[in-house]
Formats: sequence, structure tokens, C-alpha cells
Amino acid sequence: MTLLADIKTGPVATGDGQKKLADFLGGQGELASLVKTNSVAGELFAGIAEGSGFLWQLLTSDPVRAANLLNEAPEAARDRILGAVRSEHATDETELMRKLRKAKQEMALLTALADLGGVWDVPHVTQALSNLADAALSASLRFLLGAEITSGKYKGDASDPEKGSGLIVLAMGKHGARELNYSSDIDLIVFYEPMISPVAEGVEATPFFVRLVQRLTKIMQERTGGGYVFRTDLRLRPDPGSTQVAITTAAALSYYESVGQNWERAAMLKARPCAGDIPAGEAFLKELTPFIWRKHLDYAAIADIHAMKRQIHAHRGHGTIAIEGHNIKLGRGGIREVEFFVQTQQLVAGGRNPALRVRGTEEALAALNKQGWIDQAAENDLVIAYRFLRGIEHRLQMVADEQTHSLPLDPAAMERFAHFAGYETRDDLAAALQRTLERVQSHYVHLFEDAPALDVSAGSLVFTGDEDDPETLATLRNLGFADPVQASALIRGWHHGRVPATRSARARELLTELVPALLAAVGKTSDPNYALLVFDRVLGRLPAGVEFFAILRSNPDFLGLLADALGTAPHLAGTVARRPHVLDSVFEPAFFSRLPTDEELEQRLEHTLSEATDYEDLLNRARIFGQEQRVLIGMRVLSGMVGADRAGDAFARLADILLRRLHGVVEDELAKTHGRMPGGNSTVMAMGKLGGREMTAASDLDLILIYEHPEGDLQSDGERPLAPSQYYARLTQRLVAALSAPTSEGTLYEVDLRLRPSGRAGPLATRLAAFVTYQAAEAWTWEHMALTRGRAVSGSDDFRAIVETEIVRVLTQKSDRTKIATDVREMRTKLATEKGETNPWDIKFAKGGLVDLEFLAQFLQLVHAHEHKDLLNTSTFNVLESALRLSLIGTEDWEVLRGATQLQHNLTQILRLCLSGPFEPEKAGGGVKALLARAGNAPDFASLDADLRRVQNEVRAIFERLVSA
Repeated sequence: MTLLADIKTGPVATGDGQKKLADFLGGQGELASLVKTNSVAGELFAGIAEGSGFLWQLLTSDPVRAANLLNEAPEAARDRILGAVRSEHATDETELMRKLRKAKQEMALLTALADLGGVWDVPHVTQALSNLADAALSASLRFLLGAEITSGKYKGDASDPEKGSGLIVLAMGKHGARELNYSSDIDLIVFYEPMISPVAEGVEATPFFVRLVQRLTKIMQERTGGGYVFRTDLRLRPDPGSTQVAITTAAALSYYESVGQNWERAAMLKARPCAGDIPAGEAFLKELTPFIWRKHLDYAAIADIHAMKRQIHAHRGHGTIAIEGHNIKLGRGGIREVEFFVQTQQLVAGGRNPALRVRGTEEALAALNKQGWIDQAAENDLVIAYRFLRGIEHRLQMVADEQTHSLPLDPAAMERFAHFAGYETRDDLAAALQRTLERVQSHYVHLFEDAPALDVSAGSLVFTGDEDDPETLATLRNLGFADPVQASALIRGWHHGRVPATRSARARELLTELVPALLAAVGKTSDPNYALLVFDRVLGRLPAGVEFFAILRSNPDFLGLLADALGTAPHLAGTVARRPHVLDSVFEPAFFSRLPTDEELEQRLEHTLSEATDYEDLLNRARIFGQEQRVLIGMRVLSGMVGADRAGDAFARLADILLRRLHGVVEDELAKTHGRMPGGNSTVMAMGKLGGREMTAASDLDLILIYEHPEGDLQSDGERPLAPSQYYARLTQRLVAALSAPTSEGTLYEVDLRLRPSGRAGPLATRLAAFVTYQAAEAWTWEHMALTRGRAVSGSDDFRAIVETEIVRVLTQKSDRTKIATDVREMRTKLATEKGETNPWDIKFAKGGLVDLEFLAQFLQLVHAHEHKDLLNTSTFNVLESALRLSLIGTEDWEVLRGATQLQHNLTQILRLCLSGPFEPEKAGGGVKALLARAGNAPDFASLDADLRRVQNEVRAIFERLVSA
């Protein structure tokens, strides 16, 4: 049977998809004829036209290829593609890269049609993609080793260069399990066995294999006109921050045996030799068996497993599942929970039971059932759920060939995606997802149900009487408290009812049960004594403690999160200490599942302000709201629920909402005395970090107030009329005070107006006409650079649109590239002189840091926006991404700049969240370093430090090359 004849189903198409299909079918060719005569195929193509620009482009860019696939049996087509790759003998690297990318495109189209058309199930799809990755890696290695044979540096078998090479390429993760996503990276670890590798005499093995792996990575992931084969990640290797991309097997075995961690054991569960010397790879994994599969778990390993469970549980949260924006991989009830359910039980029992040593998720579920670890119902439920979730994951990634796992947030986008996934409505898809996610959770929550709670097994804990118990002090010291006497005195005070929260007998009973878990959690922070002091201040502000203690006792995951916040993030800790009821929101069901939408934040702010009794009370309530919401964003970041990469946008959205609301409040308050300006309009321009949506927990607000009014001798219409310039200057003063003046509830934001025309010397508010004239005729280059980040965030929609149109007009004027480049480089040199650039952890000003990235993006905008208006965007990342699309930067530069931008923004978020001063690695606590490593996707801080320095050097090199006349 052909693929065309096998198609059973497809996405749901509405009018848009049908129209695109009809336009296409109006042409000639075999593909159009095939689709015209097959209604099921027509529905499939219409659904693709509507739901996936990527697949539609694959179909229509080469209709002959698509027609051939439809006329071929899908298994035969798969085998033909794989066979061609496996037998590939290209004459040069360019030809090889072209052919591999062509094969990837054809396999991508085949698997998508077979998947969407109901011809192949998930295992068929993932195995086909995994086999292609294997074949492409092997073909590339054959080519590379063959070239080295020709050069005389390698003495292998020319007919089969991989055989006996001693080069081991391990496929990790989903690739290792033959479960690759539709748009997945491949995770590889490369080892070599120097004792058997036939490198030529006089050739050093290490540089030889390192260069080989670097060329292999280039062949696989470099973007060309034909796209890429697979994005390739080599960071799972031992100590990636300080090791080469190819490591000797002896060094690897020594590492794993001496310092290998439990997460690395879990990673090795799926490891599989996929290319190179397969027998050598199998022998290596056999030698590694004692590390992966331990016959008796030690207590540290068991604690790690429980910690993994608690971490995922904290990420997962509790309560209702929000469908929009839900991450089906990492979110509650998602793919990661199925995988964790399987892998932890394999780690526990696989050392004693070799039958559990399998790589595939479904295969492992079957083995767990057969060996009595789970029942048949659990296996059936989780296999069905896993296939369903992987199918949804594939459709998410088919939309634009992006490695995404999150459902759309926008309702219209969610509706379109539901159609693409084959559902008539969003609600139909939501119902199916809800059932599946809940089914996974129902099994997941029973995993290690009897796991020990966070308790103290280190020794005695006695807090009765008036004197310290020596054994208790020893226990506290073992738990990490540098001053156990202080800690003991605090806790004795609680037990003696020193604070209102512990004055009832029931509160003290609950406290007695809670203290061991509390001390264990606090002891894991970077400064346990400080965290305990902050917790004491929290208790001191509570009128009663029974409910608070009961919640903490029944939510050990939250207790750990709270301890992290108190011990590693002084900004958060200070707010929590001043305002303990901020924690109420953390216990809401939706807290861990997602960030609130703009609409939800606006509703909550409106509810908070609606109860204000006067203007001063309203400002206090705005401060309370802003402080609490910043704490909640920060705690989500600490918990891992919100990645640091999303925090900047979350902080900026909060500031936008507060600015819009307070702008209106201040105008109303001003009108009570001075009336309104007839025909007048004003908007607040967000600049800097706020403008670029890259705010941190400690960011101030760079603002400019722009106004306009009709011509003529005009005054406001109140009891005490003002001229326009006075009126809007007064409005600006009041808005700044509303945001930054200290009240009984502190400040909301620090505000900086120095980016207005003429800086401190200029008027507080600027008329639009004057602003445009100044920008066009008088502004310095640095002011135009700053303007690239300007967003109008408040006032009427119409006036905001006018202001942003004028900004675009200014920025799209043709400029002198030589002058811009000279000015940018001079400003960078001046900043380096004033601020220094040698400390890599001064991430903003470091050589290759955020300033270099921002200046580079702004340079590209000022030089090229007159030709490419699409380049205008306030986000550094988005500008660089547009520059790639417009061919203003190359793919290799983009990969470096993308990674550097994400990494350094992520690290900045954590540093601003946790520290009030500069970061000094040698003095920093382990908690902060661990958070930084997680934000930087590094296994440890040392690796992160090495990654950061490398990335900054690469960025500076690109900056020097591109910012030129």
C-alpha cells in the first residue's frame, strides 16, 4: 500500500487552509492531481496549509518529492532514505552536507505525513528519526575518517573507516532510546580508545579526535540554504567546562568512578553507541556497568532520587492544570513525569535486576510490569499517555520546526493548534489533555509514596529548658549552622511562646513536628543562620501560627522552596519578612502551573486598588501589589517553575501594568486641581531594560514622558490652570513620586529620567514635535541607540501608535555607517575605562557581556533599519534573530550570539534575585552557585564559569568584527 492509500485522518481545516489548498491545486503537476483525486489527502493537506508553515513549505517547494512520497509505501520510503544515507560516499564536505540536509527534509516530510495521516504511531516516527540521526552521524564519520586516510594521518580500513577506529559516539537521552522528537537536538558524548585507534605514527590522538568531532558537529548542525541535519549538544560529557569534546575512555572511566554523580547515572540509562566503533562503545558501556547499575544504593543516592522527585513535584505544583501555556514535557502530568516514573525505578532496582536495564520508555514500562514493580493498568495507562503526549509534542514542533514543548498561550493560536492536532475545537483538545495529564499524575503521585519526608537523622534535637543541649548544638552544626547557639536560642524562643504565632498549645505542637524538616531545609541553603533569622522575622509578624505551620508541615516541597528564598535571595527574604502574607499566593493552585496573564494581573491590581480610601492609601496598595508580585516571580524562578529566560518578560509585564494604571491615577489626581488639557495626550516611554522586556528583580525604570496638544494659547481647564509645558512637567513629577517616593510601604520602583532629550538639562516632559525634531537633528548616536529600546506603554492606544510611528521614522533614516561604528566603539571603550571589563561576572560591562550584545544589536538597527524595518525591535535577542533572517549576520555568529544572550540574561536574573551587591565567586555560597549553574544549564559552577568566559570571548570577537566601518 502507498502512503496516499494508507492515510486515514489528518488535521481539521477551516476556511484559511482550504483556500491555500485551493490556490495550490489550481496549478499543475502530479502532486496537485493526487490530492484532487483523494479527499482524505486533501483534508490532510488543507490542515497542514493552515497549521504548519514549515510543512507547507516542504510540500510546495518540491511537489515532485512530495508526490513521490505519496506514491510509495511509507516503510519503503523510510528504508530508501536511510539506505541512501548509510551508503553515502560524498566527494567533498559541501556535497555531504547538502545530501544529508536533503535526506533530513525528506524524512521530516515523510514522518510528518505518516504521523498526521494516522499511518504511523509514535514509536514508528521516533525510531525513523533516531535511525536517520544514526545514519547521518555514521556517514559523516566515514567521510571524515576517509579524508584522514587520504591525508595519511589515519591508518584505518578505507572500505569501512569506522571499524576498529576506537572512536565511540554515544547517543544520549531520547536519541539513545530511539525516541527522538520531531525537532529534537541530539545529545552525544564522544570517547576514544587511544590503545586501539589506528592514528598514524607521529599524530597526537587528542587533537586529531577533537578536530574530527568539531567537524562532525559542523556537518550536522550548521545552517545552510538546505537547513540543518540535527542540532548537536555535547555538554553531557564529563566536566564539560574543562574537558575537550573528545575524551579518552580511561579518563572517562576514572571520572565516573571517582566523581560521577547520580544525575549522570540517570543519563547513562539510555546511552547507546550509535556511530563510530560500535563494539568498542558496547565494551565501554559494559565496563561502566558498576557505575550505572549499583547493586546496593547508598543513602546519598537515595536522597538524590527523593530530591529529584521533590524538585519535579515543586515544578509540577498542585491543583488544576492550566491548558494554555502548559509545558507538556516539564509540566504537571507531562512527559518528564512518565520518564521519571520509569527511570527512578530502574535506578533503584536495575542493579539487582538486569531485566530492567532497557533504554526505551515503553520497553521499560513493560519490564517494570513483568518484574512486578507496576501493575498492568499502570503500564497501559502510561503507555497510552506517553504516546498521546509525544504526539502532541510532535505537532507543536511541526508548526515551525522549533524545539518547543509549550502549548500556545494566545486563545486564537490555541484554537489553531487544536485544529492542527486533529480536534474540532480547543475544548476537545483540552479535555483530552486534561484526562491524560491527570492519568499520569494519578500514577506519578504514588511513586516512592513512602519516601522519607525532609527530616533530621543527624542526631538529637531538644529545645526545652533554658540551656542549650550539647548534642543539639552538634546536630545543628552538622546540618550546616555556623552559629548553632544562635539557632538554638531562636527555636527555644519559639517553643516558649516568644512570638504570637507560637503562643497556642496547638501551634507549639505543630511547630515541634515541623522543626526537624525546617532545619533540614534551611541547613541546605548557603547561609542557614541568616535564613533562620529571616524565618524568625516572618513568625514575628504573624498573628497566629497554626494554619501556617500546618501548611508547611503538609507541603515539604514548599518548605524547601521557602528555605531557598530566605537563604539565597535577600531581596525576596526581606519582602517576605516584612510581609508574610505574600506567601498566601504561593499556596494558590495555579501558582506553580504558570505565570498569570496580563488580564489576570490587571484584575488583581484593580481589586487591590479598588479598596483604597484615598490617594495615599492607593499608592501604598500599589506598592504592596508590586512588591508581592515581584516576590512571586522570584519564587517561581527559584523553584525552577519559571526559567530565568522568562523572568525578564514577567518583571516587565508587571511594570507595564503598574505604569499604565498609575499614569491614569496620577492624571485623575492632577485633574482635581488643574483640570485636563483640552485635546492633550501623553504616554510614558519605557526605555532600557523595561523597554527591552529584560528587567530583573532589582531593575529601575528608565522613562520618558511624551505629550502632545493642539497649537495655540492653551491652558488646562481646572481651578488652577496650567500651560501645557507646566501641566505635563507636573504630571511627570507626580508620576515619578507615585512610583518611587517612599511611603509607609516603601517604594515601588526607582525611576530614571536621564534618557529624555538633553538629559538632566532638559524639561521633565517632552512634547512629541520637539522630541522628533531633537531626535532627527540634534541627538547623539548613543541617544538613537537608546531609542531603539523605546516602547510607549501607557496612555491612549491611538497616541501610543502615533509616538511609535514617529520613533520608527527616526530610526529608519539612512545613517552613516562609518560614523555609527566609530561612535559605538568609542562609547564601548569609554564604558570599559569607566566601569572596567575584565571581570567576567560583571556580566553587564564585561568584555563580551551584555553591553557588547546590546551595542551590536543597536548598531545593526541604526545601520540597516532604513532598508529593513523589521529589524526594529526592543529586544536584543529578537534583533539578532532578525539580523540572521535578513542575512546581516551569519549562522555561526547567530549561534554564538543567541547562546550568549540567553546565558547572560539568565545569569543576571539569578544574580539580581539573590544578591544586592557584586558577585564574588570565591565568597559566594553553594546555594547561589547551584542556582546559577541551573540557570546556565551547566552541571556545576566550575563548568558554568568556563562556559561564560568562553562565550564572552567569542562575543567580543564578533563585536570587533561586525561593528566596523
